[in-house]
Amino acid sequence: MWIVPWWALLSSGCAPVVLVGAWMIAEQLHGPGYEPVTQTISLLGADGAAGQWVLNGALIALGVCHLVTAWGLRAASLAGRLALGAGGLAAIVVALSPEPTNGGSLRHGFVVGVGFTLLAVWPVLAATRAKGPPWALRPAASITATALMGLGAASFLIELQGHGAAGVAERVLTTAQSLWPFVVVASCLRHARSS
Repeated sequence: MWIVPWWALLSSGCAPVVLVGAWMIAEQLHGPGYEPVTQTISLLGADGAAGQWVLNGALIALGVCHLVTAWGLRAASLAGRLALGAGGLAAIVVALSPEPTNGGSLRHGFVVGVGFTLLAVWPVLAATRAKGPPWALRPAASITATALMGLGAASFLIELQGHGAAGVAERVLTTAQSLWPFVVVASCLRHARSS
C-alpha cells in the first residue's frame, strides 16, 4: 500500500535541484545589477532578462516534476496528490506569464500566490489516517510541514511589502516547497523496505 515507483523518487529529487540550479545560473547571466537578498526570483525570469530562458525553462521542468511525482505518489491521499499536481501546473503557468521588465503583473502575482498556496497545503491534504503510514504522511508531520510553509509564505509577504529580504524569504520558501515531495517519497520508500 505504501509503495511508490522509483521514478517518483527521481522526479521529486530533480525538483529542488532544477529550481535552485536555475536561479543560480540566471543570477550569473543577469550580472551585478541583480540583488538576490532583496529581489524576487521572478525578476530573473522577467521579459527581456538575460536568464529568462533558464529560469522559465526550469519552472516548466519543476512543474513537470511535481506532476510526475503527484502521479506516482499513490501512498498519499488523492486530495494531496491533486494539490501537488495543481501546484506543478501553477509553476508552468508562472513560466508562461513572466513579469514585465518594469512594474508588476497582476496575472503573474495571482498565479504565484495560487502556486504557493497549493504547495503549502498539499502536505496536510496528503496525510492519511490509515494504520501505520510512512512518517511524512502522518498527520503530525504533514501539519508541521504545512504550518512551516505557511509561515514561510507570510514571511515572504512581510519582507516583500516592507522592502526587506524578500529574495531570501522566497528562496527559503520555494526550496522547502520543492524539497518536501522528495521527503515524502523517500519516507514511503523507506517505510516499504522496512515493512
